[in-house]
Amino acid sequence: MNVVVAWIQQRPGRDKMPGVTSLTEDFVTRIGRYTPLETLELADEAALLKQLDAKSGRTPPFLIMLDARGQQMTSESFAEFFADHQMRGTQTLLFAVGGPDGFMPEARRKARLLLSLGKMTLPHELARVVLLEQVYRAFTILKGHPYHTGH
Repeated sequence: MNVVVAWIQQRPGRDKMPGVTSLTEDFVTRIGRYTPLETLELADEAALLKQLDAKSGRTPPFLIMLDARGQQMTSESFAEFFADHQMRGTQTLLFAVGGPDGFMPEARRKARLLLSLGKMTLPHELARVVLLEQVYRAFTILKGHPYHTGH
């Protein structure tokens, strides 16, 4: 299973929050030990929707959009989500982080799952890092690595 994490970056290559780029790179490296991971910095929603077509193999990518109104999961249930998709043979999980204004309703309708990181509002750059950390945590849970338990 391939994991793609895409985010809308209105000013490509420029994060407003210091440290976001290095944290992103750190978690991308960590996740890569467990599963193929690709990151995409996109200019807008139209570019994201084009990726749905570009990433299609025998099945279209399973699109998960971050949205405050979406489903909340524990870290353990998020790990189960990955395990379920591995067993189903899902080719690609495509996670999408919107820009500062989130996603338009038309784009949200394309998602197979709307995922909320919690009830608090996060800057979109920080949401990306939290998502990547939770993806890493999910794989460590599945592999029995002590990261999740803090040992």
